[in-house]
Amino acid sequence: MNLTEFEKQITDAVEKLSESVVSINSMKLAEDFRRGLIPVEGSGSGFIIDANGYIITNNHVVDSAARVQVNLKDGRSLTGEVIGSDPATDVAVIRVDTDNLPTADLADSDQIKVGQLVLAIGNALGLPGGHTVSSGVVSAVARPLPGADFIFEGLIQTDAAINPGNSGGPLADIRGNVIGINTAMIPFAQGVGFAIPINTVKRIAQQILEKGRVVRPWLGISGTDLNPAVARRYGISTDSGVLVAEIVPHSPAHEAGLRVGDTLTQMGPYRIGNMKDLVLALSKLPMAEVTLYLVRRGNVHRTVIRLLEQPAQMVNLGR
Repeated sequence: MNLTEFEKQITDAVEKLSESVVSINSMKLAEDFRRGLIPVEGSGSGFIIDANGYIITNNHVVDSAARVQVNLKDGRSLTGEVIGSDPATDVAVIRVDTDNLPTADLADSDQIKVGQLVLAIGNALGLPGGHTVSSGVVSAVARPLPGADFIFEGLIQTDAAINPGNSGGPLADIRGNVIGINTAMIPFAQGVGFAIPINTVKRIAQQILEKGRVVRPWLGISGTDLNPAVARRYGISTDSGVLVAEIVPHSPAHEAGLRVGDTLTQMGPYRIGNMKDLVLALSKLPMAEVTLYLVRRGNVHRTVIRLLEQPAQMVNLGR
């Protein structure tokens, strides 16, 4: 393939994907000490996943917005309705009242490779004149977001330029298929941006569309990461896992016979080395019976636990 053919492949991919990319303007009301409630405007991006007007974007683009305006590539500006959102994965679904819209093709993000070429498209910096396109490679996969909690595990890292306003827009392969949602960049770093894998987005969006919310399995414990120092202090025979510190009465953990002081090491097919591993495993497991492995007084035990939906009132003990 010569350079001209390669360039055509890139421009064809951009043209194909750009049809489904939208810019999003939001207006939130913020409280000012002297002036009371004042409007604060923001901008972001999104892409159409259904011809009947369903659009994917970041939760932080539309969170608490009093007004959402969606600008289509054909020049129309439509009012957007937030169907549902999930702060834990920074995914939101909005809808505009129209149909016959061009939709993005979604890839399988489990198949992406470090080093493959990618394209980032969106409303960078809110500049007029159409979408901005940048290119780069997949720098890493399964990255946590530096400085964030466990909710941002498993991100795609890329050196494609991601700027404010790109949030919610697609990260695509060079065939124009979406592999992720651009979600964050590190201001003090060069060429370090992050995207949410599209397989995560598919799962979250499906729950939002079917149930209006995201349902997560609930274990019902409070725990802490086990490390060699803690293991030595308490005489625990393993040096990684989640040490159970508290159990919610009548929770799945309580009903399965878990005890304070147990160390959880595996749930279903997922190894548990720390709390992040546990939360990530829970996000992937169904509401069903799963096998749980734990260490208690130096012995390995196996039990079956039936995962239930987390009650709305459970906040601090929701693992």
